[in-house]
Amino acid sequence: MSLPRLARTVRWLKPVQIYGRILHHAPRPGPHWTPPPALRRPRAVWREALLRPSPLRGPARVCHLNHEVEIDAPGAWNDPAQSRLWLYNLHYFDGFSPQDQGEHDLRLATLIERWVDENPPGQGVGWEPYPTSLRIVNWIKRHLAGGSLSPAVLASLAHQVRWLAGRLEWRLLGNHLLANAKALMFAGLFFEGAEAERWRTRGLGILRAQLAEQILADGGHFERSPMYHALVLEDLLDLLNLARTYATPEEEWVRLIGPMLAWQANLTHPDGRIAFFNDAAFGVAGDLDALEDYALRLGLAPATRPGSGVWMGASGYGRLATDEAVVLLDAAPIGPDHLPGHAHADTLSFEWSLGPDRVVVNGGTSLYGEGADRARERATASHSTVEIDGLDSSELWSGFRAGRRARVQGVEVARDEAGLRASAAHDGYAWRPGRPRHRRDWRLSSGRLDVTDRIDGRVDKAEARFHLAPACRATLHDGGRSGSITTPSGRIITWSTSAPARLEHSEWRPEFGLRQPSTQLVVQFDTPRLHTQFDW
Repeated sequence: MSLPRLARTVRWLKPVQIYGRILHHAPRPGPHWTPPPALRRPRAVWREALLRPSPLRGPARVCHLNHEVEIDAPGAWNDPAQSRLWLYNLHYFDGFSPQDQGEHDLRLATLIERWVDENPPGQGVGWEPYPTSLRIVNWIKRHLAGGSLSPAVLASLAHQVRWLAGRLEWRLLGNHLLANAKALMFAGLFFEGAEAERWRTRGLGILRAQLAEQILADGGHFERSPMYHALVLEDLLDLLNLARTYATPEEEWVRLIGPMLAWQANLTHPDGRIAFFNDAAFGVAGDLDALEDYALRLGLAPATRPGSGVWMGASGYGRLATDEAVVLLDAAPIGPDHLPGHAHADTLSFEWSLGPDRVVVNGGTSLYGEGADRARERATASHSTVEIDGLDSSELWSGFRAGRRARVQGVEVARDEAGLRASAAHDGYAWRPGRPRHRRDWRLSSGRLDVTDRIDGRVDKAEARFHLAPACRATLHDGGRSGSITTPSGRIITWSTSAPARLEHSEWRPEFGLRQPSTQLVVQFDTPRLHTQFDW
């Protein structure tokens, strides 16, 4: 282990994270097994929440992260052959809303009963705080939606809440602590009595403090992942639904939902799905349409439609749009300094859609963990930006850690007679000899996108990468200085660049457990300026 890198990493931690890490590893007694509190009587009908597809593919066969597994034995809950993230998903119980009154729904209920019988208290992956939090909420939502829980499951549910209350994730903070607090809020209103009120009060206090910190002035979640932003937005919609079901006062944070919907709309492509900045993948969080439909069922207004030129200054993302083209750009910090776990080294990357088709993309996210594939997916080379001297713009390591972080400077967004323009620079390579800095300018006008890269300072090698969506087909002409891209809709884009380009194999990872072959346009340049132009 590199001690200097470790020092560059831990210097940003908050004291509560250090204390929380010590507490996490300290032995603690489990809660006493006592009867569950009585159930509180709902005062209104639970509105249909965001629905996810059932993971069941057979009586004891489930599919998570595009990977099907037979779970007919008790050991399946902690199967060492499966990734930790897959096991987490198994224990979440997402997609367990009542599906129908037939055999399929009976299997869902049976799997919940199996979990209670086959997961002794405090043992295994399923009792870790994060999956426990999501499972508590999902079981309660199932009950409120008409899929009643048995007395044995209700007793287990109360025991899980007691267990969670002593193991909140202060060492991690971020979306994990929000999930813990949401579970306490759900349990505190689902049950009644003094114990339930303690859960509710504690959860509410954490939510108030954390939402004030985690939701930025432009409505974005501070981890700066469109996927996690959508999950937190769903959390707030669920909490509003819960408050109305039990006729409790709505909290001040309800006003955050509108700006969060608008932020989500700004980072949604014309195909209706999220951009890939930091850890992001399809199939985890609800798309914009689903989130808006949920908000409408709760009587809230739909998202404000994105404008042609939008700069979300607090989070650091921009959107440039004409009638046909949408460019989404990243001039953001990689995340909160104390919480860069979901960061990618993607500073000054961008994604571009023409009509319904994605053209330039970032690589996406297909797995978590600490291996070479995880490092590759977080690397600068997996994103549509400039890589200097074969290194990452931010120092990412061990799956969820970061040492040096790129800092964005000199952001400008403007509209002139030629169209929309955005510009930003970063210092992620300034620690290198020659102290290089990368500046990128985007200019979008009718039928044309210009991308200009400038390197201030000495470098050995600089490469601009433009990752193309898998269905796009690219050609080279004029010794690599021009070529064409054909989109799935048959649109032909011509491109030219001021230095010779080459085409390389790449992979697009749009979902966990899914990789698709793709192509990238790579331009190596040894001059201070590179200009790349796309016309259609």
